[in-house]
Amino acid sequence: MTDHAFATRAIHVGQEFDPTTGAIIPPIYQTSTFVQDGVGGLRGGYEYSRGGNPTRTSLETLLASLEGGKRALSFASGLAAEDALLRAVLEPGDHVVLGNDVYGGTHRLINRVHGAWGIRNTTVDLTDLDAVRSALSTDRSRVLWIETPSNPLMKISDIAALAELGHAVGALVVVDNTFASPALQNPLALGADVIVHSTTKYLGGHSDVIGGALVINDDELADKVQFIQFAAGAISAPMDAWLTTRGIKTLAVRMQKHSANAQAIAESLVGHPAIEAVYYPGLPTHPGHELAARQMSGFGGMLSVAVAGGAAAARKFAESTEVFQLAESLGGVESLIGYPAEMTHASVRGTELEVPDNIIRLSVGIEDEADLIADVRQALAR
Repeated sequence: MTDHAFATRAIHVGQEFDPTTGAIIPPIYQTSTFVQDGVGGLRGGYEYSRGGNPTRTSLETLLASLEGGKRALSFASGLAAEDALLRAVLEPGDHVVLGNDVYGGTHRLINRVHGAWGIRNTTVDLTDLDAVRSALSTDRSRVLWIETPSNPLMKISDIAALAELGHAVGALVVVDNTFASPALQNPLALGADVIVHSTTKYLGGHSDVIGGALVINDDELADKVQFIQFAAGAISAPMDAWLTTRGIKTLAVRMQKHSANAQAIAESLVGHPAIEAVYYPGLPTHPGHELAARQMSGFGGMLSVAVAGGAAAARKFAESTEVFQLAESLGGVESLIGYPAEMTHASVRGTELEVPDNIIRLSVGIEDEADLIADVRQALAR
């Protein structure tokens, strides 16, 4: 289905009907092992579900198509996917360059887990190409890690320009595409080598499954990562893979509504006396607005605000909404509100990645736009 549009592929790729019964939805292969036709006589290449499972294959086929990549691998979580990739490409003494407002869990994994095994890292403002070039000049720079839009300050990084800088020194260019999803942004087409997702978020879309994925444009690298996944075992279970695939079927229409609602809320908060700043790439005043308009087909459902009253006011705001629910994570159909300094980014407190204590992050769902705006405004009034 390579000639079909995104929304069509999201529903049909890897989703052939069951040839035995005609069921329109492929079955969930909830099995740990597969009967062999004699020793080594594998049906469809399946032997043991850690190595491969038809339900997982279905999701991986779909993800590769949507991101325009050669191969995709589905993992138990986004961090499990990141870990497998890093172990496949790095050796002690290697150097990673990543954004200075990258997701806290990614920084913790690279800095504290892989750092203990001799992996060095430098954090830098990825919107400053000269600073990135300087950081990449460090000996044995092997990976350039890009997250755009960033979490939680919604910085927009130029994927194409950064890919050129990374490739100039032989570094693997990785883009975390979780916030945008393939419905809004295609990093491989802009020069990236690998895409990472927390499929928990927009791809699953319903806050009912944990998962991660890599989409890779090189068969040799994909083989290396797949070996790590098989050897270490961080696979997605059949039910988790099936739930993620089910979520992806509505990704195109969901992202349109997420984006429209977030745009409306962002615009309604500009100039509000309780808000110092609104961080949303759909606003013309956002520093990355023009770049986002070029490399994305929509601005997404995530936004953050700086609350004028400081930490105490920010916490009160986060605890006063009614439709927006106070919880970690993002990308579900329901709207969530979070206080990054003590929730999603608590692990980077005290580092240069520390999130200001007056920042509130909103994951805007697909509820009624007027209800969401009214909820935010009544919470700010408190």
